[in-house]
Amino acid sequence: MTGPAAARGARSILRERRFVQLWCGTTASGLATWALPFVLGLAVLDRGLTAAGLGIVLATRTVGFLLAVPISGVLADRYSRRAVVLWAGLAAALATPFLALGLGRSVPLMAVAAAVVGAGQGACRPAFQALTAEVVDAGRRRQANAAMTLAVRVTTLAAPAGTALLAVVLDTRSLLVGTGLLWLAAALLPPPGPPAAAGAGEGTRFFREFGEGVREARRHPWFLAGLGALAAVIFTGYSATGVALPLVSRDRYGTEAVLAAALTAYTLGALAGALLVARWRPRAQGRVALAGLALYGFAPLSLLLPVHPVAVFGAYALAGLGIEVFNVPWFTATQREVEPRLLARVSSLDFLVSYGLAPVGLAFLAPAIDAFGWRPVLAGCALVCFLAPAAAALVPTSRDFSRPGRS
Repeated sequence: MTGPAAARGARSILRERRFVQLWCGTTASGLATWALPFVLGLAVLDRGLTAAGLGIVLATRTVGFLLAVPISGVLADRYSRRAVVLWAGLAAALATPFLALGLGRSVPLMAVAAAVVGAGQGACRPAFQALTAEVVDAGRRRQANAAMTLAVRVTTLAAPAGTALLAVVLDTRSLLVGTGLLWLAAALLPPPGPPAAAGAGEGTRFFREFGEGVREARRHPWFLAGLGALAAVIFTGYSATGVALPLVSRDRYGTEAVLAAALTAYTLGALAGALLVARWRPRAQGRVALAGLALYGFAPLSLLLPVHPVAVFGAYALAGLGIEVFNVPWFTATQREVEPRLLARVSSLDFLVSYGLAPVGLAFLAPAIDAFGWRPVLAGCALVCFLAPAAAALVPTSRDFSRPGRS
């Protein structure tokens, strides 16, 4: 790489105005996403919403998300990715005030508004993923994806903390409206990508177009293997975090502080992982990424064994580091290997499986613990987290997350 191309490669991605606009838009959407459950939790404490109402509102938001993800994948490939981000963000921004309006008055109104907000969130995800590939040149997408995932991890810390601080001076309805303003920023800030192909996909049916994305995914054995491993880890390891960690924190250690510290350690580990892979380019990067994913197995393992809380914190930090060692090469490889006109659809499959299995795993794990006890269930979760990425690594193209001749 020489001349202008070399200069672009050496220049920090955060000095590129178009990427900074995109980064700010995705960060705004992340802040709005992570702040909303916390604000609704404050509404429960203020008795403006019951615990059952909170469950209904969050459930409808998840349903809206899952329904919108595949639709957005098709639309973002058929039309402009920027336009999909714009309309999805505007839909979430316009629906949010109805959450505030329904607070203390109508749970059904809040549920409908939450479904629209969730749909906006779901529609943004594959569109943002594809827009990143349009805005950032191939040589710097690894840096870009690391910066994106850093933003995600920072928002998981900043959104609840910032909401708690604002709650001192603002009421819950004002905080809800504030998340709508964040969605408005997410809609308006990202830059345009290249113009969409004229009439792309018009006159064809949704399922046919989505099927094209499925067929494209099947052309990449590494993608199917990695997605299967990710699904297995989310179904088991993530569920262990959501259900077993609070129980172990309370019953074994006698304090909820272990829960809070473990989740904080996970986020800090993820931040460290994103910083690490922004520059590190290992040989056999696909297998290194899958090894990182397997580190999640230490989280349920630490809950299974009678260890000091510090060991639990270390296990969760490892899990967080490993998930980003997987995520950044995974996103970068998808943007590199998948046919550009199908990228949003393939990305929507990724988000649909990973986000869709999370609530299923949470619903499955609690009855499993009741039926078999938490020790066998946690042992099974740890085993799956270790073995599923190892099995995916056996697929030859998983070595570099690349087809032969492309690594």
